[in-house]
Amino acid sequence: MEFGDLTTRVGLWYENFMKNADPRTEDWFLMSSPLPQTVVIVAYIYFVTRLGPRLMEKRKAFHLKEVLIIYNFSVVALSLYMCYEYVMSGWGTGYTFHCDLVDYSDSPQAVRMAGTCWLYYFSKFIEMFDTIFFVLRKKNGQITFLHVYHHSIMPFTWWFGVRFAAGGQGTFHALLNCVVHVIMYSYYGLSALGPAYQKYLWWKKYLTTIQLIQFVMVTTHIWQYFFMKDCPYQFPIFIYIIGLYGLVFLLLFLNFWYHAYTKGKRLPKVLQAKTWAHPYNKTNGQNNSEITNGNGFHHDKNE
Repeated sequence: MEFGDLTTRVGLWYENFMKNADPRTEDWFLMSSPLPQTVVIVAYIYFVTRLGPRLMEKRKAFHLKEVLIIYNFSVVALSLYMCYEYVMSGWGTGYTFHCDLVDYSDSPQAVRMAGTCWLYYFSKFIEMFDTIFFVLRKKNGQITFLHVYHHSIMPFTWWFGVRFAAGGQGTFHALLNCVVHVIMYSYYGLSALGPAYQKYLWWKKYLTTIQLIQFVMVTTHIWQYFFMKDCPYQFPIFIYIIGLYGLVFLLLFLNFWYHAYTKGKRLPKVLQAKTWAHPYNKTNGQNNSEITNGNGFHHDKNE
């Protein structure tokens, strides 16, 4: 098969594939095709794993206390807003937490839900600054494979979610994630304020439990689909993706819980070792076993 024939076939396949996309979101920012976001994600991976550490190798680490305070509390505010919008556009105004279909109409509530899904998608790009701040502060030991994988795969998969299924039962995990982010980034923000606020962080020990509960709820909710006799959810592929993702992270957290609390150890060495291998990724004695955020193993950014 010649290259020209291959590109033609791929083009036809993509055209047929996109015929099923939601026309409401077609003209929204970054929604025209998956190419723009792919460029951003590739640039993010290259910067945090190669270029950034290389540029910082002979430079002093940036002290970003004020920036981190503003950033963390801004994410808290954004997460609170998305929680409210998810509740008002479906999860508190009619969704059954069982078989909830995507509403593709132009009703105010359906469009509001689609807009909230887009905002959640865009927030994943904002959260890439978590890793960028690691690089600027020379916390390279905290830039693990799992951390970068998560921050890359979330926006990529959510592009398809917004374009094809902006609503319905596939958005429950996003609502939960926003709730957890309110808690986690509140901790990060208070921690960034300095030692004087440490006395208000007594609840740090419950953060891993909160995250574990999140993944149990996500997995339980999405897997009920496989036991329903008749649920005509429009794009079951997203159910499989969310179910697999939730199950994988649930198992990872159970593994973390077992080693950190049952056996009295910290994060398993196999996860600590999964840092990006390049000559500039030198740890500075950071503890790779600190708390994680609502998305996966994500260490305390303010240490």
